[in-house]
Amino acid sequence: MSWTVITYLAYLLVAVPITVWVASTLSRNGRVFLGDVFDDDHALADAVNRLLVVGFYLLNLGFVMLYLRGGGEVLDLTGLLETLSLKIGIVMLVLGAVHFVNVLVFSSMRRRGRRDAAHPQQAQQVPPPYMTYPPAPQR
Repeated sequence: MSWTVITYLAYLLVAVPITVWVASTLSRNGRVFLGDVFDDDHALADAVNRLLVVGFYLLNLGFVMLYLRGGGEVLDLTGLLETLSLKIGIVMLVLGAVHFVNVLVFSSMRRRGRRDAAHPQQAQQVPPPYMTYPPAPQR
């Protein structure tokens, strides 16, 4: 077995469990946050949480699989460690970026929901985006 194959196996043995651990941690701890975002509608929060976990797995495990081949041939133990650290580091950065984007989206939803709850008159007065454009000229 070549050093390259050993690197591939080590990469998968590290990257897949990290992805599973991050997904389960985010799912478990994000449940409370989503409950708040969706005004304590726990059925909706749980459904969104499950959908996010499925999307998280598809996106991140897909990236792990696609990134398996990159890096070139590994010739020795030093190359194995260097390639493995680079690949795992990039996978962890992608996991962090996906998590950061999710937190930003749900934080903005939460802020908007709280603002609308505090000022219900203003929430109703905001016209939909399609009504803000002037009408088309008549010909």
